[in-house]
Amino acid sequence: MKVSELDHERHLIEAAQRDPKCFAELYEANFNRVYAFVARRVATRDEAEDLTAEVFHQALASLRGFEWQGTPFAAWILGIASHLVAKGWQRAARQPELAAVEPDSIGVTEQTERQAMFAQLVDRLPEDQRLVIRRRFVDQHSIREIARELGRSEGAVKQLQFRAVESLRNQMGSRHE
Repeated sequence: MKVSELDHERHLIEAAQRDPKCFAELYEANFNRVYAFVARRVATRDEAEDLTAEVFHQALASLRGFEWQGTPFAAWILGIASHLVAKGWQRAARQPELAAVEPDSIGVTEQTERQAMFAQLVDRLPEDQRLVIRRRFVDQHSIREIARELGRSEGAVKQLQFRAVESLRNQMGSRHE
């Protein structure tokens, strides 16, 4: 994201903090990204739609407490989405009637479970590493695009990616021991 785009986004956020009606432009600018993020992590379209609505509801409710730190608004709102997705997984894990059903009968495979665990591990990364991993591997942005968005050098982004991948590899390894 270019500096002028970040300035524009900052002005949108500040306007929405003063008047919630101004949130609509932030919603429009981020809806597709948030929906895609959520849809890849839940089982049904209805669930993705409901959860995406909840993400934006919470974002609007929390917007007054948002403090501009120079990172894209999408990073903050995807953090809300990650939190809500993880809460949904935790709720599902606590429901005994789902636990008693065979995994294949509800469409949960070993691969899905690994993906869910991986998503939780990504959520635990430091914010800058988490953002790089999501942009690089979920949104499939280039190192150059991510560097421009974050206002960092390509080398710094590569280093963040390396550290994040190493951390994830170590955490995945320790869970399988």
